[in-house]
Formats: sequence, C-alpha cells, structure tokens
Amino acid sequence: MSRLRLPLLSSASTTLRRRRSPRSSYSSGAVITSSSASHHTPPLKLQSPLFLRPLSHSASPSALLSFRRWAESLARSSAADLTFDGGPSSSELIREISWLLQDATSQDGDTFLLRTDLEDLYRLWRQRIEERRPFQYIVGCQHWRDLVLAVSEGVLIPRPETEEIVNLAARVEGLQDGMWADLGTGSGAIAIAIARMLGENGKVVATDLSEMAVEVAQFNVGRYKLENKVEIRQGSWFEPLQDLQGKLSGLVSNPPYIPSSHIHGLQAEVGRHEPSLALDGGENGTDHLLRLCEGSISSLKPGGFFAFETNGDKQSEQIVDFMTTQWSNSFHDIKIEADFAGIKRFVTGFRR
Repeated sequence: MSRLRLPLLSSASTTLRRRRSPRSSYSSGAVITSSSASHHTPPLKLQSPLFLRPLSHSASPSALLSFRRWAESLARSSAADLTFDGGPSSSELIREISWLLQDATSQDGDTFLLRTDLEDLYRLWRQRIEERRPFQYIVGCQHWRDLVLAVSEGVLIPRPETEEIVNLAARVEGLQDGMWADLGTGSGAIAIAIARMLGENGKVVATDLSEMAVEVAQFNVGRYKLENKVEIRQGSWFEPLQDLQGKLSGLVSNPPYIPSSHIHGLQAEVGRHEPSLALDGGENGTDHLLRLCEGSISSLKPGGFFAFETNGDKQSEQIVDFMTTQWSNSFHDIKIEADFAGIKRFVTGFRR
C-alpha cells in the first residue's frame, strides 16, 4: 500500500511513492510493525512520534468528522497551488488525512481517544498545507523497508530509493560478520537495516555531524533493540572512525549530492524544511562523494565493500570515472547500480 509521495533528491525524477508498513498495535509506546513485541521505546528528548504518544485526549465522532471534512476541503482548494513544483495532489493529501487520523486516534465505543488534542490536529494540517511542512514531520515517522523510523526537523527523511543500498550490501558474500560504517546516517535507517541482516559478530558504526540526527538515530536504534549492533558517533564523515582505519568490511553512505545552485528549485517540502546540511553537495554536488571515495582508501580493509548513493546518471558516471582513473590501484570491480526506477543511482566497488 502506498504511503505517500516523497520527492527524489535528483533532477532525474521529481516524486516517488512510499510503501506503507503494516500496523499491528496502537497501544501507548508500541512499535507499529508485526514484530513489535521485540522492540522498546527509549527516552527521547525531542517530541515523540504521534503514534507513540499516550491516548490522553478524546473527541466525539462528529467532531472528528468535522475535522476530516474541513481538512479535505482545504486539501482540494489548495492542491492547485501545491503541484506547480511537484507537490502533492489533492488525492494524495486526502490519503494523508486518513493516515494522520490513524496515527492520532483510537476508537473506544462511541468516543475516539486522541494522542493529541483536536485543536492540534487543525494546527498540524494547516502547517501541512500552508507551510508545506512534510507529512513525515507532521506525524514524526517514516515507513521505510520493514521499519517505522522516527524523524524530525533537522533530519533527512529516508527515501525509498535508498533502500537499494541495503539490498546491495546484502548481496556481498563473506562480510556479514565484519565491521560496517554508515556515514551521514541521519535517522539511522541504513545502519539499522544493515545491522538486522548481519551475522552474530557483525556490527555497524554510524556517524553524523548533526546533533539532532545523532539523537534521532539513537532513538531508532533503541526502539529496535540494536544497541549491541549499532553504535552512533557524532562527527564529520571519517573523523569519528580513527580507531577503525583499515578495519571496515563495508562502508555505505547516502551523502548530500544536490548541486548548491539547485537547492532553491527543490519541492517546497524539501527545500524549505529538510536540512541543507543533508542536501547541499557543493558546486556540482560531488564534494562529499569525492571525500567519501578518498576516505574509503584508508578505512576499508582489503576486500572491503563500498556503496554510495548519487544524484543519478551523470553524477554516478562522474564518480566512477574519477575512481577508475585516480584510484585504480586502490579499488576494483567498480560498478554503477540502478534504483527501482532504473536511474543509475549507486556506485559500488571493493578495496584492493
């Protein structure tokens, strides 16, 4: 089931659809996947995702129906003003209203219990329409692979195309019990997904410069009880990994790769609200990618695997050309891998 459209961070495509993970429980503090019994919810200094908040408010069915009718009317009347830059259509916004109410409410007889008051629901939907605030920030979570991840302002919302990095890592043989690194981890999505497929001795160190990202990633790691498999470190790229030089079996990253001059043209949900730290890749978008390529030489052990996400066809080709000409003695089997839309999205290879 599609959850919502999120803009690709690429000039090659403007939007994509989000799959929705199954929800099995709405009890306070429960994780909303079918394996929720194996998870717990650690303390979080920032505001909890909506679905994790206690059912401490109530509303009548008629009051909620009035909210839904108002929200749908606002969505329909505003849609034409939102789609000019690839924003959501009225039908997509109406689906979001249903998801918002699913996260916020639970029926108890003739009364609905709410995780926030009704006035706040009106405020949140106005933000969605009038400020173009991303829906994931409204509800505080993103469905990604089989995970439900907390997200917040200041942290990049995980995209569906990034899921392929995990699939690429899963196909590598002989490295499942090694040490992996996820650089620029954001919400911790890639690190958590890879940690769940590693062997008993496999571990992931995830880094991010942003204090907010580190906090959100730690929260998500704790919810999935992976503290013994994933370590979050704060710092820029390879700086927190000095103790792991030459020891990494795998290195993955979805770095900032949008050219600086393109930031202002992004969909409003992205350009206005998501952190520029996670978007801006410098003049031609490759500043951080080139740093990752160079740093991989000293960080990966012989035979170690890397996978980097790029802005798409042209940029991935530039990175491959650079690596094969400048560092052919350091890497081999360098390839471009496509995402689910057929865009040449990822660059992969191995340390010699």
